[in-house]
Amino acid sequence: MRLLSDDELKSVRPAETAAFPGPIPTQSVSSDEFMPALQTQKQRRVEARIKEMGNALARKQGLSRRQFLATASGMAAAFVAMNEVYGPLYGVSPAEAADRQMAADRAKSLQDQFIMDCHTHFLRDDTRLIGFVRQREAVGKAGWNPALAGKEQTLEDLKFANYYKEVFLDSDTKVALISGAPSDIVQNWFLTNEMKAEARAKVNRDAGSRRMLSHAIFTPGQPGWLEAIDRAINDLKPDSFKGYTIGDNTNKKISQYPWRLDDEKVAYKAYEKFAKAGLVNVCIHKGLFPPSVEQQFPHLLAYSDVRDVGKAAKDWPQLNFIIYHSAYRFAGGGKVEDAWAQLEKTGRIEWVTDLAEIPAKYGVMNVYGDLGQIFAQSTVADPRVSAAMMGQLVRGLGADHVVWGADAVWTGSPSGRSRGCVGSRSRRTCRRSTASSRSAPPTGRSRTPSSARPTLGSTSTRSVRARHRSPRRHEEDLRGGRGLPEQSPLWLCRAQERMR
Repeated sequence: MRLLSDDELKSVRPAETAAFPGPIPTQSVSSDEFMPALQTQKQRRVEARIKEMGNALARKQGLSRRQFLATASGMAAAFVAMNEVYGPLYGVSPAEAADRQMAADRAKSLQDQFIMDCHTHFLRDDTRLIGFVRQREAVGKAGWNPALAGKEQTLEDLKFANYYKEVFLDSDTKVALISGAPSDIVQNWFLTNEMKAEARAKVNRDAGSRRMLSHAIFTPGQPGWLEAIDRAINDLKPDSFKGYTIGDNTNKKISQYPWRLDDEKVAYKAYEKFAKAGLVNVCIHKGLFPPSVEQQFPHLLAYSDVRDVGKAAKDWPQLNFIIYHSAYRFAGGGKVEDAWAQLEKTGRIEWVTDLAEIPAKYGVMNVYGDLGQIFAQSTVADPRVSAAMMGQLVRGLGADHVVWGADAVWTGSPSGRSRGCVGSRSRRTCRRSTASSRSAPPTGRSRTPSSARPTLGSTSTRSVRARHRSPRRHEEDLRGGRGLPEQSPLWLCRAQERMR
């Protein structure tokens, strides 16, 4: 679906020729569905510094700049550049950038960390959703994911076989949760609940261990939705349920069944079934609804923020509410500058701060935040925003209530995002943002019993920043039982004078 006018299209350029293909993106790109943001002054400085360090360090190591930036030291150099421009946000030293052996040794010391990706996707075989193909093309052409560069992307890249490769063989992920999204158009469901269960069975059978968990999607208001929950519980045995309060997020213009988490007459009927079945984890899509989207679909705003989370969490303490994307508003056409301006003026970021305040405001300890998409997008656009969100979430929800999710495979293998997450050192900006926020620190919070908590926790946020593992080594791990114990192209950037 094209939303840009002909005049707007004249002001953008193909990302494959206009964006610098470095180890870390230095400019946001988009599809013809929304106008991409201009490269900021700080992003230009980061790009210039990466090029400068890349040239100097590559010469010393007898490599071309392109070759050097593809190494672990090249990745370290990019984080060093970001620290120089934005402040000390990442745990990296110039020595790692200069010494490839030092970078390799650090990576080796982290190689056995457990990573659980609580937010992954692939598409059904008969899918018609080509927009995600354009998204993969974009991140490859823009250099966001070098593994996608120079390779034509097709719908096959978004299906199970490639998902298995990119999540389990090309990344450090040990356990993944397969998710999905509903639609009012049956064929536009990413996967049916049956398809997710089949994928879980195949992965776990092939691995000989519990390497995949699966959602079942529930759709309050749709015809037969309660009966669908019963079938899923009885026949599919999902590990948790997921819902979209916005209704049809794929086709917002026709979304007929938005709903609220705190609707006692509708949503609570589902919670009764979940609790009775012992399925305590309820994953909910929130956020990704910037002002530009609000202008098109103002009637869906009230279903996209977190105003309905607190009461539901308080009324259902036996359930855990995992808020996907941590309700970050400014993605998918939003401006990180708006998020930073809010933070500077008020100490808040819509709707992340609201989410972080829920435990103190409602006296609950069953609300979690997922990092799907928001960590990668905010880190590229302005890592200070990423650091502030991480700080507010950890302070308000608790470190073991912030869970790792990559939202893969929309932008390829999740390895680059997990490596960036472990390098994040957000203390300085976090202290500043939380001190000015109205969030009260969590006090006297007891821990939810392990049987009632997600198998997410703090271990799912630990990851490896700059390690390249061979598919052979990772496949050995996959088969070695290291799982859970039983129990129009997206290629546009804004035209402006570019640095070379």
